[in-house]
Amino acid sequence: MDVFGSFALILAFVCAVYAFGGGIAAILTRHPLLVKSARQAGIATCGLIFLATASLVYLFFSDSYWVSYVVAHSNHDLSSFYKIAALWSGQEGSLLFWSFLLAIYVFSVLLTYRNKNGELMPYVGVVLAGVQIFFLTLNNFVKNPFEILATAGPNGVLTPFIRADGNGLTPLLQYPEMVIHPPNLYSGYTGFTIPFAFALGALLARYPGEKWIHLTRKWTMIAWCFQTVGILLGAHWAYAVLGWGGYWGWDPVENASLLPWLTGTAFLHSVMMQEKRGMMKVWNVWLVFCTFMLCILGTLLTRSGIVSSVHAFAQSKIGDWFVGFLVIVFAVCLIAYIKNRDYLKSENHLDSMVSRESSFLFNNLILLVSCVAVLSGTLFPVFSETVSGSKINVGAPFFNKVNIPIGLLLLFLTGVGPLLAWRKTSADSLKRNFGWPLIAGLLAGVIVFAAGVREFFSLVCLILCVFVTTTIGMEFYRGAKVIRARSGASLLASAVDLTMRNTRRYGGYIVHMGMVLIFVGLAGAAFNKDARKDMQIGSTMHIGAYDLVLQGRDSKVEKNYTSERMIVEVLRDQKPVMMLYPERRFFQANEESGTMVAIHSTLREDLYVVYAGQSPDTQVPVIHAFLNPLVKWIWLGGVVVVLGTLVTLMPNRRAVLVLSPARESTPAPNMGQSLAPSATLREGHD
Repeated sequence: MDVFGSFALILAFVCAVYAFGGGIAAILTRHPLLVKSARQAGIATCGLIFLATASLVYLFFSDSYWVSYVVAHSNHDLSSFYKIAALWSGQEGSLLFWSFLLAIYVFSVLLTYRNKNGELMPYVGVVLAGVQIFFLTLNNFVKNPFEILATAGPNGVLTPFIRADGNGLTPLLQYPEMVIHPPNLYSGYTGFTIPFAFALGALLARYPGEKWIHLTRKWTMIAWCFQTVGILLGAHWAYAVLGWGGYWGWDPVENASLLPWLTGTAFLHSVMMQEKRGMMKVWNVWLVFCTFMLCILGTLLTRSGIVSSVHAFAQSKIGDWFVGFLVIVFAVCLIAYIKNRDYLKSENHLDSMVSRESSFLFNNLILLVSCVAVLSGTLFPVFSETVSGSKINVGAPFFNKVNIPIGLLLLFLTGVGPLLAWRKTSADSLKRNFGWPLIAGLLAGVIVFAAGVREFFSLVCLILCVFVTTTIGMEFYRGAKVIRARSGASLLASAVDLTMRNTRRYGGYIVHMGMVLIFVGLAGAAFNKDARKDMQIGSTMHIGAYDLVLQGRDSKVEKNYTSERMIVEVLRDQKPVMMLYPERRFFQANEESGTMVAIHSTLREDLYVVYAGQSPDTQVPVIHAFLNPLVKWIWLGGVVVVLGTLVTLMPNRRAVLVLSPARESTPAPNMGQSLAPSATLREGHD
């Protein structure tokens, strides 16, 4: 299967090159057979990548210990569940997995639009093939996952050999979330290739109007959703596995995943201005370009080793390839823009600073400021080492100082946007729309302040969360009230009906509500507590309202590891709450250890207990406990964001005119006419 996989990758590279060259020839000649041939070559490329990926998966499950990559990331005792994760656990496999996910997107696009948008699709196909060529070059000639083990004999001839067992999977990846976190994050990274290809293709083809935005909206939303889920799952993995008590440490690879999310979020908001008013065309095209390039930059940071991270792969010269690819992409985008910039002239201008357009503009600017701040802080060690020869790292305090105010401004704009009208908002409208949200927010601030919250940013965050929740609630209430008056349904049913009539708008509000819940969780970080103590059997540790009593310790031997577990009883007000079992695991295959955190989670707070090993002085267990308020709201907010995104992807339900039997033969009224008294309005679906 290693030979079969290698052959499939080579053929995929050849087909991608043909799809690229044939696509260019089709654009120049406009010959329909060339267009079809290039598209079929693109589809064949995807099929061959699928076969290559399936071959590597088979090699893992068949314990093929003559393949170098399998030896490095698997062993006999590794469970089948984690042999799936081994596919992307190393440099070679993760690059093949990137090609695999990209192939799914490319295959879907080529199949969906095979007989549509004939002027645009050849350009899109060429861009997609160009990206595939880059990754297939890496798969075949730089980091081939199908290389076999071999030793050099006395005469210099390489002789293959087979290992009895593999080195095993790194302990940090032997956690259930690591089977779903990387696929989600990679699906976000690769998914942004589709809007990039359509944007660049539309610019090169001078494709009319905003049609390319309509074509790519669902692909952008899908990629954004995967990126969001990937970031949150990564945060939860760091929280549950690394044992440091937090979920976001501004690690360079964490930052790399956040950067395209910021620009992608800006794009999803600003495209509405182009659709509604024909504005910000240049801005939107470059947002898409930058989002894709930031995805490649994130991959560069993860794989090159130029930044230190618990998430990154080892030092590698593969970074030079990514730098070269980034230079080519930027040059192509810049040339395409310079050549066709007249095509991107705005049709309208900003009429008022108090309008929905201005809120989107400020939203975009703030997101980009955050992106630049995170990017500069992430790359500062690289720049400092290049200039001065010494690497100066930028820590979490810098990122927090810059991004906390930015985050609060974004939260504020999330609430303000729905209250503003397009073009210009009157003073009366401002008073009417802002009244109740402001009152609710200020009242919440008084209550929270009276409850003892004095930390400024947390207090402001909670006030804004109530403000935004009220604005979203008012939007649903106003629309649902109209439907209820017309249909007689309950308010809740009317709200659901309202949402399904305009899924994009109200699904977006649900996404905003999910972000509010995430901000509630973030507000609790200012009140985190922790305690660390050397504990013998029977010892007690106090943290917050809890007492932790070490009742005992035990050990167990599993197929792939041995573990030492602490038995901790949790008391609150001297009453038993539950038992927690933090443990440390030792993996024999690679002689590495890992931590399994024990967490008691409620909506109010998380009690987070870590077995930190034995004290070097006393040789007794060290227990490190954290009390983290409101963390669960972050994970709940993530679920709501995903649900809201799914709603936005659903087709709108529309009103269908149904006439009573006595009037069925009467012609339907023209647009603008009032309905006949005997006509009733019922709901149908697109």
